[in-house]
Amino acid sequence: MIEIEVKARANHERIRDLLRDYGARAIGVEHHCDTYYNAPHRDFSITDEALRIRIVNGRAVLTYKGRKLDAVSKTREEFETDVDGNTMRSILLSLGFVESGVVRKTRAVFEFENLTICLDSVDGLGEFVEVETIVESESDVDEYRGRVFGFLEKLGIGQGDSIRVSYLEMLIDMFKK
Repeated sequence: MIEIEVKARANHERIRDLLRDYGARAIGVEHHCDTYYNAPHRDFSITDEALRIRIVNGRAVLTYKGRKLDAVSKTREEFETDVDGNTMRSILLSLGFVESGVVRKTRAVFEFENLTICLDSVDGLGEFVEVETIVESESDVDEYRGRVFGFLEKLGIGQGDSIRVSYLEMLIDMFKK
């Protein structure tokens, strides 16, 4: 599956009001603790890949994200599976993977016209909105990416506001300064 995702900084109060006006459905609030890993055989910060264990309200999910497929969004192949978080961590560390950082956030999730809208409050970084959808085929990417950017325009967020780096990269950059 291919995830089409666009992220931007956003004022949550203003975005919540707009989502309510458009009739978006509130799904719920999640608390995420994402631990990212780097491989012993290649550097994911160079290859633009990601491997993480996400704990969401007590449930652990292993996610691999491939390289970004375009220059304007965070569209890329993604694989996820439920895991036992502690066991998976032990397996990765035993295979030589190393922890490269942890991202903690609170996420309010909404749905609107086959789009998932996430209002993320990220520890140390602030407030963001992510709009995403999943497609089966690369041939559908352009159309659905256009839908995502079209919806963001309704929220007053332009394509130039898109942030293509991960929260982890943002945190690492912040600590380098």
